[in-house]
Amino acid sequence: MFDVTSRYPYDLILFDLDGTLIETAPEIADAVNDTLAQFYRLPVTQQQVNDWIGHGTRELLIQALAFTDRTTADTVRRSAAFKTIEQAFSQHYQARCGTRSHLYPAVRETLHALRAAGVKRAVVTNKEARYTQTVLDAHQMTPLFDRVISGDTLAVKKPDPAAIDDCLQRFGVARERALFVGDSSIDVATARNAGIAVWALPYGYNMGQPIESCHPDRVIPDCSALTEGLSATA
Repeated sequence: MFDVTSRYPYDLILFDLDGTLIETAPEIADAVNDTLAQFYRLPVTQQQVNDWIGHGTRELLIQALAFTDRTTADTVRRSAAFKTIEQAFSQHYQARCGTRSHLYPAVRETLHALRAAGVKRAVVTNKEARYTQTVLDAHQMTPLFDRVISGDTLAVKKPDPAAIDDCLQRFGVARERALFVGDSSIDVATARNAGIAVWALPYGYNMGQPIESCHPDRVIPDCSALTEGLSATA
């Protein structure tokens, strides 16, 4: 058994998905460019896709279309053609999920250790639920979480703190016993808005900015830092 309360500061850890647990950008870029090619548009670069990640896949597609069409995001949203393009993207992304993504170092081992210690684990992502579930299933990750909140699970998404509040209430955890782990300014803002601690990883997608500039409580090299203080007791 594990004595979490005496040895470990958190009863609940919430994780961002893309850029935190799983590197998904390559297959997202593939799906975006599959879609752009279908509608006779030039491709975008991997770096552009990396910098657009954070506000959900729909917004990323809008940014890609605005760039290739040399127009504004609002114009894309109002376009009569956007719904058709978005439906095509959905098919391309479903087909690409799991083909070029991979877990970051120590992710699976850390989640297993946290589960064994009785720490609740949740995913809070702005990715739409249909893609979130496909990605998690592709990497056999779904059983490792107690709650998954996607960008369309609630009426609002990050940086609104509603998803964190939902988990705190659901699991009966005090704010000082919860931690958010992410890779972007959106994640840091979400944790701050909810009044909980936030640690950040430096290898993800922060719109081209160093994660240190967001002033998280701690920058950790990988998820193994989350197991510090987890120790078995008789």
